[in-house]
Amino acid sequence: MSTPSQSTDSSGVKKGMFHLPDGTNMLFTFCLVSSLFLLWGVCNGMIDVMDKHFQNELNLTKSQSANVQFAHYLGYFLMALPAGWLARRWGWKGGIIAGLLLVAVGGFWFLPATSIQAASHAGKVSATMAFVAYLLGVCVIAAGLTFLETVANPYTTVLGPARLAAARINLAQSCNGIGWIFGPIIGAQYFYSKDPKIFVPYVAVAVVVLVLAVIFKVSYVPDIKNEDDFHLDESQPGVAHSLLKCPHFVMGVAAQFFYVAAQAGIFGFFINSMTADRQTGFSMMPHIPESWGSGALKSLFETGKDGLLHVSDAGASTLASVAFGCFLLGRISGAGLLKKFSAHKVLGLYGGLNVLCCLLIFANLGWVSVFSVFASYFFMSIMFPTIFALGIYGLGAKTKKASAFIVMAIMGGALLPKLMGYIADESNMCRGFIVPALCFGFVAFYAFFWPKFAKADSLHGVGGANGH
Repeated sequence: MSTPSQSTDSSGVKKGMFHLPDGTNMLFTFCLVSSLFLLWGVCNGMIDVMDKHFQNELNLTKSQSANVQFAHYLGYFLMALPAGWLARRWGWKGGIIAGLLLVAVGGFWFLPATSIQAASHAGKVSATMAFVAYLLGVCVIAAGLTFLETVANPYTTVLGPARLAAARINLAQSCNGIGWIFGPIIGAQYFYSKDPKIFVPYVAVAVVVLVLAVIFKVSYVPDIKNEDDFHLDESQPGVAHSLLKCPHFVMGVAAQFFYVAAQAGIFGFFINSMTADRQTGFSMMPHIPESWGSGALKSLFETGKDGLLHVSDAGASTLASVAFGCFLLGRISGAGLLKKFSAHKVLGLYGGLNVLCCLLIFANLGWVSVFSVFASYFFMSIMFPTIFALGIYGLGAKTKKASAFIVMAIMGGALLPKLMGYIADESNMCRGFIVPALCFGFVAFYAFFWPKFAKADSLHGVGGANGH
């Protein structure tokens, strides 16, 4: 008997969510690839609670500490095109293994980076050099993750029926959401303890990815081709179309740029949003009752110079895991919604709701603003994978190249958070949220106009509309 996600056609061929047209079951391969999403979720989650650590250790401004995000997303920018080119030459499996090995190099680099930091404490080198050493490790890991994202995101879209591509990529990205929950918990443990040891989790990541590389080497990861709805297949020399002539792809790259810019800013400054500013004393968080300073919640708070309770840096890192729980809930529920509703409509709705969340934060409305931060995580959940699926729709053999450009758009996360940090430095953290509000506005615009750009009714109807 067929399950709801697994039916058969008139010829008896299985047509489940993870079945190829010939009936091959790709569920195991999908689960294996989904483990990569978990991996980079953990890595990204640790990055997102690192800013405040360096603000404290090196007395950096918010704008300066955003160099952590800059180094992270610079790695994506520099490696995106080479990753796409190598993925086309080596196939899906080769691209994944190359990415895992590069992540391992970056993880092990944190050992010498820690030695450089020790030398800075001894006065042998400057603190700036120690900061740069850590940023180098962040950049190399990001370069490795670029390979994984360039390959894994589009690969999930071909591991079953095309009409379920958006649902499948969002389901895989739910693993990413799980990783993002654990990342801040790990960061709180090793970045904000009395004796911080940043290298420990990164060396552990390096060991894990080496094991994964071996597993992928011996596993079945076929090089499946995407459908070529726009007739861009490079094997057809008489066709002069290019990716730049596909508006849904070009605008998708722009939408991904602005989405990741908003995400990086909100994630990177989450701790600053929950804690009191050490210079000005400004806090988005309203007055915290003294009774909260005892019992189960005690570990989240500390007494400030004003004698009042405030969320501590370690406590905010723990709250970041709650925020990523909202993110994961959004991913899981979003994967369900995307099975029933058109992907561009869900994306447009979530984009508009996130504009509203950011404006409520900008207005500094106390608890309303605080809860809006967590709501923003929920509505961000489906954006990256859905933009990805909409952007590569129907590109056939050029999917890997298109994927590289969309991953390259992650550079938005390196640039605009510095603007968000600058506004926060000049005014306050709430005012900085005007930057992601504008970014989400563009995402909503792309989503609602996607059918016009792609000349297709929806991603569900995978076959292109008139003009293809």
